[in-house]
Amino acid sequence: MQSRKFIIVGATGRVGREMLKVLGEFKVPAENVGAAASERSEGTKLDYLGSKIEVQNLSNVDFSKYDIGLFSAGGSVSEIYAPKAANQGCVVIDNTSFFRMHNDIPLIVPEINFEDLKRYNSKIISNPNCSTIQMVMALKPLHDAFGLTEVVASTYQAVSGAGQKGVDELMEQTEQIINGNPIHPHHFKRQIAFNLIPQIDSFTDSLYTKEELKMMNETKKILGLPDINITATCVRVPVIVGHAVDVFAKFEKSVDLKTAKDCLNDFEGISVIDDPDNFEFATPIDAESKNDVFVSRLRKHPTIDNALHFWCVADNVRKGAALNAVQIAEKLCQKGFFGN
Repeated sequence: MQSRKFIIVGATGRVGREMLKVLGEFKVPAENVGAAASERSEGTKLDYLGSKIEVQNLSNVDFSKYDIGLFSAGGSVSEIYAPKAANQGCVVIDNTSFFRMHNDIPLIVPEINFEDLKRYNSKIISNPNCSTIQMVMALKPLHDAFGLTEVVASTYQAVSGAGQKGVDELMEQTEQIINGNPIHPHHFKRQIAFNLIPQIDSFTDSLYTKEELKMMNETKKILGLPDINITATCVRVPVIVGHAVDVFAKFEKSVDLKTAKDCLNDFEGISVIDDPDNFEFATPIDAESKNDVFVSRLRKHPTIDNALHFWCVADNVRKGAALNAVQIAEKLCQKGFFGN
């Protein structure tokens, strides 16, 4: 991947900075990495492998100079600049929701469905929703073993999923409560400190939020299971980094717990931490800055033989966004996408 030239769009944001960090871990040299953001960030210097990368004004970027664009600057930005970059020969891996459900755009978790790219003729590739990524990572090996038919998901999503403003609001409200000052929510509609909010994104006519519909629809597309029954409830929690998802899943076949654990342990990118007798289970803190999705609390349903309950956690900024995008880029290079 070192010979490819990258540009990170939205480089000054939380996910953009994490993308830089991950590229550094993949040892992509500084001269092969560019950065772009809005006009107000033009000229900002970002640290990268001991060098400084100067942020370009996105509106002035010549995408023909880059092989791969990692986009994380919001859907309205991707709507305009992703097609522009693609038309200039730059492969776009887009972290926003804008293209995910387009029929002509692949939606990729590289450990699961990278080969789907063969069915598309697109220089734009979508990165899924952060909670979707970690859930489908756990569901895929279970589906292969038992045949997935139904999913009920409840999420516990960190404030970093709402960007730096979400993190700042949690910290500010926590300080206000400690000091006995009144709370005035801004970014979130309700108080987030010492509280839970059963709403992420706006409500739709169906009474599901857009975040819930993302999880439901994206899961079907990634797993290639358009007819599975799936529902989700997405909840914002006062955690800075690390999403958690509680999953109830039903299958075509009877579930054997040992087989379930074995197939999860054998799946790339999954770590099982599940020893309840010793209080060993994964929490968001355990997942922070880690690459894997962690699965815990595996148990069969007490009365439904073909049903399984589990808990999974992952770093939403890392695997849920930046790492997944870079892993897609890595596989593009390995698989000869660029003729190498």
